[in-house]
Amino acid sequence: MTNNNYPKLHNATWPGLVGKGDGSEPVIPFDTMLEMTATAEVDGIKFDGIDIGLMDPHINIDSSDDDIKRLADKVGNLNLNIGSMVAPIWGGPAMGSQAERASFVEMVRKSCHFGQKLRDLGVRPYGVIRIDSASSPQSWAVDPVNNSKLIVQTFQEACDVAADFGEKLAAEGEICWAGMHSWRAMIQTLEAVDRPNMGFQADMAHTLLYLMGYNSPEDRILPENYDWSDRAPLTAGLKQLTAALRPWTIDFHVAQNDGTVFGSGSHDKTGRHCQALDPNGKLNIVEDAGHWLRDENGELTKAFQHICWDGCMFPNQVMNNQQTWNDILATMIKVREAHGWQAPVNVNAESLIR
Repeated sequence: MTNNNYPKLHNATWPGLVGKGDGSEPVIPFDTMLEMTATAEVDGIKFDGIDIGLMDPHINIDSSDDDIKRLADKVGNLNLNIGSMVAPIWGGPAMGSQAERASFVEMVRKSCHFGQKLRDLGVRPYGVIRIDSASSPQSWAVDPVNNSKLIVQTFQEACDVAADFGEKLAAEGEICWAGMHSWRAMIQTLEAVDRPNMGFQADMAHTLLYLMGYNSPEDRILPENYDWSDRAPLTAGLKQLTAALRPWTIDFHVAQNDGTVFGSGSHDKTGRHCQALDPNGKLNIVEDAGHWLRDENGELTKAFQHICWDGCMFPNQVMNNQQTWNDILATMIKVREAHGWQAPVNVNAESLIR
């Protein structure tokens, strides 16, 4: 085992919320997700932190400064940091009415304020604010040109607000979000936004669906009726995909996918997250993570200081099993062993933020 201590290893808490509630299983409380993360341990190694969603009932975006301090103390007392945060923008579609788009930008502002408070309290040394377009590909397709312009305008306004807080925004590429529903559409959106604090959040489970052309068949990279037993086309496809999106990538989710789509509760279908050791998983997690963490010459990019496991829409029975999180941590450790680096233990984490 190496002595790599970067990137830091985080677990996401929002899988306790996403796809839960009405029409699905009960929400898993924030404290339960936090406890499962803090308890996980493999060969003496533990998670370094959590990524959080600023969503009720886990976390109130309008929390008082005292509430934010209580959150910081709770997480810090478990020797964890907080990294990237999901802005609750779904009440205001990025291509909606003027009022809806203003609501989107306001949710980003509130999220940046929340993040700034956590930085000031010393528990958030790195991380971004995660957004999406909060709009469906189907509604976008009614008028692609004008709808894309609205998404870009909303993202630009959000970026300008985030810049006032020193925050970067990362658009998570998922097939269920307009203007982000294919790798080509995602790049077009990022290029049009053209803000230095706008980037891409790559999730291995979702970007696999980019290769398959879901919701955008003309942009598929893998051949139709692809034979998953032949790794060569998949590796070539991942190289093509990451060459295009890696320069934009400022946040990264380690995940597994079985090549299918799935949705539950109110969440539309997107790339299905699988357990780390799922025999039906199509990815070689450790090897394929390297396409995102290394450049075309195999050199480490060090483009972000932490990586996060995202396992949305797992059954509650799976998520309440501590072994699930130990297996995830073990996989994350292997990714860091293969594609991580060493930094002095007394380094000022703020100096590592890019």
